[in-house]
Amino acid sequence: MSQDSMQSSDLDSTLESKSADFSDCAQEELINQSSVQSQEAQETQEARETAKSQSSTDLEDSSADLSQSDSSGQGDSSDIDTLKSQLSEWKDKYVRAHADFENVKKRLERDKNQAIEYAYEKIAKDLLTIIDTLDRAKEAAKEHSAILEGINLTQDNLLKALQKHGIEEISTSGEFDPNLHECIMQVQNEGLKDGDIAQVLQKGYVYKERTLRPAMVAIVKN
Repeated sequence: MSQDSMQSSDLDSTLESKSADFSDCAQEELINQSSVQSQEAQETQEARETAKSQSSTDLEDSSADLSQSDSSGQGDSSDIDTLKSQLSEWKDKYVRAHADFENVKKRLERDKNQAIEYAYEKIAKDLLTIIDTLDRAKEAAKEHSAILEGINLTQDNLLKALQKHGIEEISTSGEFDPNLHECIMQVQNEGLKDGDIAQVLQKGYVYKERTLRPAMVAIVKN
């Protein structure tokens, strides 16, 4: 065999070896790329599944929160209604208590004013016996003009002093008034009609708007 033929055969062997190595490398590269792509696809699918699962979980959580919010809202509404009812009840109790307080306050004020206004009522009643005594003294002193004049003057001054404080004699002319008169007996009198006052047995007096002592009278009964 010639030298040229041997060199050509060695070159072909080298080329075939290189070609085989290149083919193996290319095939391995393709396998690696395919494996990477498969892994990437798998990771993408897993990411999608994870995102889908997370989205589903988030949706469930949102639904649960919404349901809890609705329940809480209903509870808050119920609490507000209860508070409104209690407020209305307390307001009604306050209005009633305030009205009762105002009534008691007015009554106490009225009682106080009346107590001040009629502070001399007991003293006035005690003075009536003195007036009665002077009336009897006048009856006894009819035959003694000087003494009678002195008694009349004393009694007149006393009555004027009492009038300044609202104490006045009750009128006994006309018909019988049960608020001012006290009937002691009934008499016949053709000149008067039934129910008229025929005789005064004891004078009566009023203290402002109160009857201090009713007049004792005899009324006509024909």
